[in-house]
Amino acid sequence: MSWIDAVIAMLPEHFLLAGIVGALLLEIAGPARQRSALAVSLAAVLLAAASAAALSASGYAFAPFSGHYSVDASAFAAKAIVLALAVPVLLISRSAAGERAFSVLFLSSLYGVLLLLSSDSFLTLFLGLELMSLPVYALILVAFRRPESAEGALKYLVLGGAATATLLMGVSLLYGWSGSLGISAFEKALASPDAMAAVGAALIIVAFFLKAAIVPFHTWAPDAYESATAPVTAYMATIIKAGVLLAAVRLFGTAPLSRPMADLLAVLPLASIVWGNLAAMRQQSFRRMIAYSSIAHAGYLFYAFLGEGAGRFQAVTFYVLAYGLMNLLAFAALPRGEDGSVRDRLDDLKGLFQRQPYAALAIGVAMLSLAGIPPLPGFVAKFLIFRNVFAAGFTLYAVLGLVGSYLGIYFYLRVIQYLFMSTEEAAGPARRPGRLALSASLICLFAAMLIAVFPGWVIDKL
Repeated sequence: MSWIDAVIAMLPEHFLLAGIVGALLLEIAGPARQRSALAVSLAAVLLAAASAAALSASGYAFAPFSGHYSVDASAFAAKAIVLALAVPVLLISRSAAGERAFSVLFLSSLYGVLLLLSSDSFLTLFLGLELMSLPVYALILVAFRRPESAEGALKYLVLGGAATATLLMGVSLLYGWSGSLGISAFEKALASPDAMAAVGAALIIVAFFLKAAIVPFHTWAPDAYESATAPVTAYMATIIKAGVLLAAVRLFGTAPLSRPMADLLAVLPLASIVWGNLAAMRQQSFRRMIAYSSIAHAGYLFYAFLGEGAGRFQAVTFYVLAYGLMNLLAFAALPRGEDGSVRDRLDDLKGLFQRQPYAALAIGVAMLSLAGIPPLPGFVAKFLIFRNVFAAGFTLYAVLGLVGSYLGIYFYLRVIQYLFMSTEEAAGPARRPGRLALSASLICLFAAMLIAVFPGWVIDKL
C-alpha cells in the first residue's frame, strides 16, 4: 500500500484533524484566542470540502484499510455534501464558537460523519457512529446557561445509548451467523431465510431508526433539539441526519428488499411521516417544529430504501442536500434578540416581512421547499423518493406516503401566514441577523436556487 495513496484517500479527514489540533492549541493559548477557533474550523471544513469534491470529480478510488475503510467517487461526493452543509452551520455559530471546546467538539463529530461514509466493516461503522454522536451530547451543553440543556443532553444520551446497544446486538447476531464483520453480511442477511440473520438485520435497522428519530423511537429528540443552541440544533437536524442516512445507503448497498423486511422499512417511516407532520402542527417553538418536521423527513428518506438499489444513493443524497440547505436557510434568517440570541418562538415571526423583508422571504422559501411546493428543491427531492418507490412496485406505500406528506403543508403555511399576513407585532425588539448569518443564508439560498433551476445537472453529478 502506498502511503501517498492512503494520505490522499483520507485527505478530507486529515484537514479536519488539522483543524482539531489547531483549535486545541488555541484553547490552550487562552480565552483571548478562542474566537480565532471559528476561523480555523471554517478553514479546515472548506479545505476538506474542496478536497472531497475534487477527488469525487476525478473518480479517485482506494482502500487504505481493506475490508474496513475505502473511498470512491460516491463516498467523496457524500462527504463533499456533508462538509458543504457544515459551512453555514459554522457561520451561524459565531456566538457559540466562543464557548469552550465548541470548535473541537464540532470538528470531532464531523470527523465521525466522514468515517461513517467510508465504512466497510461494522467495526469502523460503530466507531464512526460513536465519534459522531458523543461530541453532540457535549455540544448540547454548550447552552448550559439554559436550565433545560442538561435534561436535553441526558435524553439524547439515552437515545444514543439505546441505538448503540441495539446495533451491537444486531452485529453480534450477524457475526454469529456469517462469521464476518464486513457490512456485506448485512446485504446477505436481507435475502436470507435464516431467523438469526433476519433478527440481526432487523436490529441494525432499528438502531438506525433510533439514530434518525423514527417513530416510535423519536420521543426525546424534540426535547434535545429545543434545549440546544440554534447552531447545534441546525447541526443535529441536518448533518447528523445526513450522516445516518448516507451511512444507511452504504450499508444497504444495492440489495433488493422483499417482505417482511420491506414492511419494516415502510410501516415505521410511514408512521413517522404522519405523526411528525401532525405533531408539528401544535408546536409554538420554531426549533421544536423543525424537530418534528425532521422526524417526518426521516420517514421520507427511509422510504428511499424501498426503491431499486441503483437509485437509492441519488435519491437520498439529493434529498439530504435539499433538506439540509432549506433548514440551514431558515435557521440563518431567524430574528435575533437584543442579546444576540435566536428568537425562535413562532410568535416572534409575526409581521417579520414588515420589519425584515429579506429574513421573511428566506424563511418563506425554506418553508415552501420543505413542504414540497414546486419548483423548489424539496419538490424534486420528494419526487425522486416516491418515483423510486412506485418503480419498485410498492404502490400502496407510495400512495400512503404521498397522502401523509400533504399533512405537512399546513404547519409550513402557518409559518408563511405569520411572516406575511399577520398584522401583529412580535413582543420586544429584534435585531437583524449578523453578517456571518446573512452570508450563510445567501449561500444556502443561492445553492437552493441552483438546484431548483438545474436539478438534472445536480443529480447527474451525484
